[in-house]
Amino acid sequence: MSAPARDKEGYLVNLADWSPAVAEATARLDGIALTDAHWRIIHLVRDFHARTEVSPAMRPLVKLVRDALGKEFGNSIYLLSLFPGSPAKRVARIAGLPRPTNCL
Repeated sequence: MSAPARDKEGYLVNLADWSPAVAEATARLDGIALTDAHWRIIHLVRDFHARTEVSPAMRPLVKLVRDALGKEFGNSIYLLSLFPGSPAKRVARIAGLPRPTNCL
């Protein structure tokens, strides 16, 4: 099985190519071993995208996680601990979604 096509920033060209195995491989390339905590965020973001066709930027991501999981998890420090660098961009890439708009 060949790797799915990606754009120059590593986002899937065809969103239908995503699978948990693709997520694991993408995360490994970023030096992340996915845990249950990562998967909770990935599933939240994929569900949000399925409903809105939007990949959330950082502020909406924090709000989404806070609303779904509570203040303990819905903050930028927690998200940075799971998805270092730019959590919104990194979780979107791992979740097989388009690059969030308004992310530098």
